[in-house]
Amino acid sequence: MVAPGAQTRNRTTMHQPPDALLAPRFTGPRTFARLPNLRDLAGAEVAVFGIPWDGGASFRPGARFGPEAVRSASGCIRTYNPVQKVQVFGSLSCIDHGDAPTAPGYIEETLARIASFVEPIAQAGVIPVGIGGDHSATLGELRALAAVHGPLGLVHIDSHTDLWDRYNGLPFAHGTMFRRAIEEGVVDPSRFIQAGMHGTLYGEDDDLIPGQLGVEMVPWSELETLSPAGFAERVRARIGDGPTFLTFDIDFVDAAFAPGTGTPEIGGPTSREAISYVRALRGIPFVGYDCMEVSPPYDGPGQVTAVLAANVVFEFLSLIALQRR
Repeated sequence: MVAPGAQTRNRTTMHQPPDALLAPRFTGPRTFARLPNLRDLAGAEVAVFGIPWDGGASFRPGARFGPEAVRSASGCIRTYNPVQKVQVFGSLSCIDHGDAPTAPGYIEETLARIASFVEPIAQAGVIPVGIGGDHSATLGELRALAAVHGPLGLVHIDSHTDLWDRYNGLPFAHGTMFRRAIEEGVVDPSRFIQAGMHGTLYGEDDDLIPGQLGVEMVPWSELETLSPAGFAERVRARIGDGPTFLTFDIDFVDAAFAPGTGTPEIGGPTSREAISYVRALRGIPFVGYDCMEVSPPYDGPGQVTAVLAANVVFEFLSLIALQRR
């Protein structure tokens, strides 16, 4: 088992984007923020990777193209985060590690392949940051990280609880994976907090599911009354000091700001509000991150959903840089 603080590596190589003043940001292959595309983890502290998968989607498909869209939208990202007051690229050695393998049409095999892809990243002491892809794929990441770190805490920002037992009578879908994670022992429900839930449900009993499983749920109607700092206090009180995963579903954001997703919901936060909740999560021992459910066929002019997701990922990297500093 690797302790949460053990990711700091002796670095002899600094992986970072090329200088945008020498190589314009619209040039070169589409990697995340123009990072080097490397399979070799040597010298890396963070490995950003894609999860091109939508076999668990229940409504609108297309999230298999999410990683490609987010990478394209990330070309405008610069190196310094002025809100967090941290230099990200240039102080944190990051690579684009390519895409996790998937098996179209075979969700259980895909989850196994994702886990096999992510586990060596964690074993190397590198922090994985996934770009999806429908949310069912997160179960593969959680399995891999729990194999290295032990049972995980989970911070889940979403419109939906994703704790149903079955979808269409079957156990694996993008609405069931966190129940599976609890059942498999890869997530500790006593260290699991989910926030932002809004939208219609199948029945009154749906609201009771998190409590029945021992999960703390903060619906959007409550979250919107909390400041980002207040939310972060709730998270820290729930999570404690153990290894934790942060997963962000883009459909948490109001569909006016993030239309490009498989199950859009209205009445949620703006993109500014959503990213403020992420920024507040400083100092939490995250051992992995992902941003999921970007479906570019449904995105609006200017690819606003993909641009938002790219900046959410940059905020993940900022949290890592702050922790390392």
